[in-house]
Amino acid sequence: MRRTQLYLDEELWGTLHARARSQQTTVSHLVREAVRERYLGKHGQRMKAMQAFVGIRKQASETPDAVEMVRRLRRGDRLDRLTAK
Repeated sequence: MRRTQLYLDEELWGTLHARARSQQTTVSHLVREAVRERYLGKHGQRMKAMQAFVGIRKQASETPDAVEMVRRLRRGDRLDRLTAK
């Protein structure tokens, strides 16, 4: 964790201080929580995005054979195009 300093106007400081007191936490905790939510997104949204991403390749009908894929690439004109420059 890194330490930083912030300049807050009186109204914001008062609001954060009152909220921290009512929630029995610190102003620092509230600021970290707000920054995390604003710039990293809510935890639920991140989890939903990750769950949608996991298993994305399962939708493919079959995994391509690596050897066949390399052979197909070698049969093409890819190497000719690279050396033609």
